[in-house]
Amino acid sequence: MKDPRLTAACACGNVEIEAVGRPIAAAICYCDDCQAAGEQIEAMPGAPPFRAGDGGTGVVVFRKDRVRWIRGESLLRKIKLRAGSPTNRQLATCCNSAMVLDFDDGKHWVDIYSARVKGTVPRPEFLVCTKFAANSVANSDRVPAYPGYAPRFLIRLLRARIAMLFSS
Repeated sequence: MKDPRLTAACACGNVEIEAVGRPIAAAICYCDDCQAAGEQIEAMPGAPPFRAGDGGTGVVVFRKDRVRWIRGESLLRKIKLRAGSPTNRQLATCCNSAMVLDFDDGKHWVDIYSARVKGTVPRPEFLVCTKFAANSVANSDRVPAYPGYAPRFLIRLLRARIAMLFSS
């Protein structure tokens, strides 16, 4: 059986990304940085929303070595909340769509925004950083919620890093 593939595209379709294999995790983040970045990006001209109504940002997390840009990489622009921050939100400049969250400091994972996923979005496994939620967190599915980061999520990130060290 072929490896599962997830594709995501900007609102106008000029930028597309593909991830191969199982994701590390799927989560909804409520950290103060994700909320601030969401407000900033969604206020841009023509920008499509990518956060839930309660302010949470859905992401599907993949190993960096399993993600590639299919088209439109030249249309991307990095957005930083603060100068010197290692965190980037990559925006498709053609339609101001938030595409991914990645890092300058060599982190081994990429967060693809759930709102950009084409087809079925993996069900969130965790709600993280809920202590920062500006509003009441919508959790009708009773997904495990954590005021910080879920320990299982951190363990999965560590396992993914180890697996990358031994992959060709």
